[in-house]
Amino acid sequence: MEPHEQPATLHPGVGPCLRDHQDGRLSRREFLTRASVLGVTAAAAYGLLGLPMPAQAEVTPKPGGTLRMAMETRAGKDPRTWDWTELPNFARGWLDYLVEYEADGTIRGMLLESWAANADASEYTLTVRKGVKWNNGEDFTAEDVARNITNWCDSKVEGNSLSSRFGGLLDAATGQARDGAITVTDPHSVKLSLSTPDITLIATMADFPAAILHRSYQGGDPATNPIGTGAWLPEVNQPSVKQVLVRNKGHVWWGTAVYGGPYLDRIEYIDYGTDPSAVVAAIGGNEIDATYRSEGDYIKILDAQGLKKTEAVTAATLAVRFNQSAAPYDDVRVRKALQLAVDNAKILELGYAGLGSAAENHMVCPIHPEYAKLGPVPHDPAAARAMIAEAGHADTEFELISLEDSWQSATCDAVAAQIRDAGIKVKRTIIPGATFWDGWLSYPFSATEWSHAPLGVQNLVLAFKTGVPWNETGFSNARFDALLAQALTLSDAEARRPVMAEMEQILRDEGVLIQPYWRSLFRHTKANVMGAEVHPTQEHHHYKWWINA
Repeated sequence: MEPHEQPATLHPGVGPCLRDHQDGRLSRREFLTRASVLGVTAAAAYGLLGLPMPAQAEVTPKPGGTLRMAMETRAGKDPRTWDWTELPNFARGWLDYLVEYEADGTIRGMLLESWAANADASEYTLTVRKGVKWNNGEDFTAEDVARNITNWCDSKVEGNSLSSRFGGLLDAATGQARDGAITVTDPHSVKLSLSTPDITLIATMADFPAAILHRSYQGGDPATNPIGTGAWLPEVNQPSVKQVLVRNKGHVWWGTAVYGGPYLDRIEYIDYGTDPSAVVAAIGGNEIDATYRSEGDYIKILDAQGLKKTEAVTAATLAVRFNQSAAPYDDVRVRKALQLAVDNAKILELGYAGLGSAAENHMVCPIHPEYAKLGPVPHDPAAARAMIAEAGHADTEFELISLEDSWQSATCDAVAAQIRDAGIKVKRTIIPGATFWDGWLSYPFSATEWSHAPLGVQNLVLAFKTGVPWNETGFSNARFDALLAQALTLSDAEARRPVMAEMEQILRDEGVLIQPYWRSLFRHTKANVMGAEVHPTQEHHHYKWWINA
């Protein structure tokens, strides 16, 4: 067992379908995710599969050195409102998380030593790791955990996506944490009492807005007063230019005794904008040691430079969505017609160089434990043209907006071309990143990148539940919301699958979005960069990184 692990008591939702999850890499991931969110340790979950824990690298990590990576560097803000992975990846230097999502699908304890759910996932017991200190010397305790969870529940904070994800702890009348929902039972234990069961709770704690903040935090960029439990400190913070982390050698990081590391003295994030060719030139010119991600046709160019490449099969995607609060996208016939004009498999090939798998327009991925297969999305240009005419928009010119980014703009170019091929007028508008993010929730017809989530039901809560901060489609459906509430109570993925199937079908029937593909993610590094493989959620575990000098 890993040092933090205790023998597991099996949750009722873990055992029954073990037999269904023993064949193949993806089915194994499904089981490991499902088991670990309910409190089964990674070692115990692998043991249930009759497998050993993955072997560690034989080479002993070497301390010291600098790693330089290309990454867009964004201005910091309240972590509860973080919406892009670059924000937390810089802040992870000094801000730790309660739990961490691993590339194999398991969730392991970080500031939490362990957790356990009751039979219906309506009550959780969190055990806080002992011996952790803030970098100002104060002890980290259960009070810190309770305070952060309470703040996550504050729905009055504009853009706080976490409040909608902790609905079982929320008082709907006040928009705050419900009295008695979060209880500190001793200096290292917190009890969560939910009003409704929720099997996503621990997985949500691994998501990037759930960084753990000191009680002194008052809002804004956390780099301004970087009190945290992490191993680094920010040295340079220049959005759109450069961000630098330096090892905080005056702070004994709790994780060294548990997981090893940290190794690097310095991590530099350098911003080359959204043009991948600039990143290719930078790594070829020895300006950087690693890409943040490698994209499209540039992957072959980077391969030719003899760099080390890693790949993650993920549930990351691009949502080409309609905002139903804006005409003419309030008409389901318009939405369905535009869907029918698009061949998702062809968009994958043209927009993302075939580096993934075709999707089904509902945001639940085959690698999610509860995925229900509906089959390919219909593609019928003639029917699309007839339906758009029936809706009274035969002469309407639709506008598809995208970010100025190679793969996103290429995908939208391909979508627009297919819509035109169906005899429907459409124009393309490409907006620079700094401007695009200001209005991403309100564009009538646009594309948004969505990161990998461990559970499919998490995507549905974030994107389609009525009124939540990241519902960019304006979708609101009482039946869907009721099914979503039901799905959150079902810890057994097999029991959850029929409910998911109905929700997936509602999203398709309502023509909510064109979701063409699931993305594989890639990263290239120099041969001596170790431990920095691309992660399914694009998060950076700095303490694993080292240079084999």
